[in-house]
Amino acid sequence: MLRKEQHGIDQNLYLLAGNGGLTTWDVFIMLTISQEQQHGRDQHWNLSGTMNNGIYFVNHNTRITQWEDPRSQGQLNEKPLPEGWEMRFTVDGIPYFVDHNRRTTTYIDPRTGKSAFWVWWCMPQLAMPQHIKITVTRKTLFEDSFQQIMSFSPQDLRRRLWVIFPGEEGLDYGGVAREWFFLLSHEVLNPMYCLFEYAGKDNYCLQINPASYINPDHLKYFRFIGRFIAMALFHGKFIDTGFSLPFYKRILNKPVGLKDLESIDPEFYNSLIWVKENNIEECGLEMYFSVDKEILGEIKSHDLKPNGGNILVTEENKEEYIRMVAEWRLSRGVEEQTQAFFEGFNEILPQQYLQYFDAKELEVLLCGMQEIDLNDWQRHAIYRHYTRTSKQIMWFWQFVKEIDNEKRMRLLQFVTGTCRLPVGGFADLMGSNGPQKFCIEKVGKENWLPRSHTCFNRLDLPPYKSYEQLKEKLLFAIEETEGFGQE
Repeated sequence: MLRKEQHGIDQNLYLLAGNGGLTTWDVFIMLTISQEQQHGRDQHWNLSGTMNNGIYFVNHNTRITQWEDPRSQGQLNEKPLPEGWEMRFTVDGIPYFVDHNRRTTTYIDPRTGKSAFWVWWCMPQLAMPQHIKITVTRKTLFEDSFQQIMSFSPQDLRRRLWVIFPGEEGLDYGGVAREWFFLLSHEVLNPMYCLFEYAGKDNYCLQINPASYINPDHLKYFRFIGRFIAMALFHGKFIDTGFSLPFYKRILNKPVGLKDLESIDPEFYNSLIWVKENNIEECGLEMYFSVDKEILGEIKSHDLKPNGGNILVTEENKEEYIRMVAEWRLSRGVEEQTQAFFEGFNEILPQQYLQYFDAKELEVLLCGMQEIDLNDWQRHAIYRHYTRTSKQIMWFWQFVKEIDNEKRMRLLQFVTGTCRLPVGGFADLMGSNGPQKFCIEKVGKENWLPRSHTCFNRLDLPPYKSYEQLKEKLLFAIEETEGFGQE
C-alpha cells in the first residue's frame, strides 16, 4: 500500500482502495493527477471517486462535476465535429455521438474512428510507466508471439508495448507494434492453419473451423488468439482480416439468430425463409430434426435434438426446427474452441466493456476502413522540403493513381505499418504522439531506395530525376523489402 505521507493525497483514496473500491491502476492515476495538481497544473480541478470504481472530476471554478478527465478532453475535442453531429454523455459519463443527419447514435468518434469510450477506459491503464518488450523474428512470428503472449500476465499485456524485430534498427514508438499486429493477425487467422475458415464460398470473413481439433493444441491456440484480438482492441491496433458478423456479435455477448445467417450464407438463409413462409406438408417436403455436416471430407449426421433423425418436421413444429438449425449453422459444434477464445479474450478485455458497441462498430474498431480514397489521401498529405508542385510529388501521386488497390494498400502499409484507416480517413491518421498526417519528406540521394518511419507516418522520398526512376524504386520498396531502416 502506498503511504499517504509520501504523496499528500486525500485519505479517502486509501479508504476506497483498502475497501476494494479502487484498483492499483486507479491509485496510480490518482497519484499522478495529484502530483500534477501539486506542481501547478489543473489546480482548479480536483479528483474524487465512488465506491464502484467511478472516478470523477470536480471543477471548483464552475462548481460542477464530470466524469471526463479534463486533461484528455482536448484530445476528444481537438477539432469540431462534422456538420450535423453532436457529442453527448451517458448517465455514467461515457461520451457518445449523435448523427442528426441519419438519426443514429454511436460510441465511435466520427473524427478519429476510435471510441471515446476507449479513452475513458483504457487510457488510465496505458498510463503505467513500465512497458513490456515483445521480441519476435519474422520467420517464426507465430510461435514466438505465442510463447511471449502466453508467458506474460494479462496485466502486463495491457501495458505499453515495445516490439522488437532482432536485427532491425527501428525503435518502436508505435509503428513497429502496428506492423506486428498486422502481420501476426495474417498468420494466426490464416485458414491454412485450420483454426479458422472462410464463412462461405463467396464470403472471406472468418469463423472458427470445426475441424481445428486435428491440431492437438488447438484450444491453447484459441486462448492465445483471444488474448491477441483483445490486445488489438485495447491498444487501438488494426488486424489484417475480419470475422463474420455473427462472430462479432458473440464477442459482444449478444444473441445470434436466423437473421444473422443472411450475412454468411444467404442461400441457406433463403431456404429457411422459404420453409417458414410455405406449408411444407402441402408441398410434400420431408425433413427431420437432423442435418448433415462435412468435416475433413467426411459427411456425418448431426441430430438437432435427441433422436432428431426420427422426428419429422411438421407445420406445427417447424418454427422450432428453423430456430435449432439456424443455431447449429451459426455454431457448428465449436463450443470448446469458442470458450477457449473467450477465456483468453476476457483476461485482457472483459466482454462487458464492449456492451456499448454493435457488430459493425466493433468491426471498424478492429479492422479499420477497407477502401482507399485517393482524393482524401492526397488532400491530407503534408510535405517537408517538397511542395505540392514539386515534380517528385506530382510523380508520386501519378504513381499512386496508376497502381491497383492492392499495391496502394501495400504502399500505405510500408509507410504507416498498416493498410487500415480510421473512420475519418487520412485526416485522422495516428502516429506515436497522437494525430499525424501522411508525410513525404525530401531525404537522401537519387540512387537510394525510399525509407519509411511508420511511427510517424513518414515517407523519405529521394529527389529522383525521372518518373520511371521513382516508380522503379517505390515498387521495389513496397514489394521486395520488409522491416525498418531499409535503404
